[in-house]
Amino acid sequence: MPINAGSLHFLVGPAIAFVVLGLLAFFMRWAFGSGYGRERPPAVPAEDGLLTLIATLSRRESALALRAVLSDAGIRSTIRIPAPHRADVLVFPEDAERARTLAAIFPGRE
Repeated sequence: MPINAGSLHFLVGPAIAFVVLGLLAFFMRWAFGSGYGRERPPAVPAEDGLLTLIATLSRRESALALRAVLSDAGIRSTIRIPAPHRADVLVFPEDAERARTLAAIFPGRE
């Protein structure tokens, strides 16, 4: 069977491969992109759930120190870092009053 030298049938396979690679690259950029133009989540949650905010400190280390003071007093607590240079200390509502009293005398508080 003679081969027609003017035919472009040998380009069909590579063309399909390049189209598939282009579509795959477009999909990957869409799926795993940086999110430019997407709406950002709110910086501070609207609700703390079961926890009560007792103090906001400017350093994570200060929040950890306050948490250690609360732990020594038998109060369970956690830290939330909603933004750079900001750390919130949260406790359960039944311990909130005692925790606020301890946080008021804590030296690292804003």
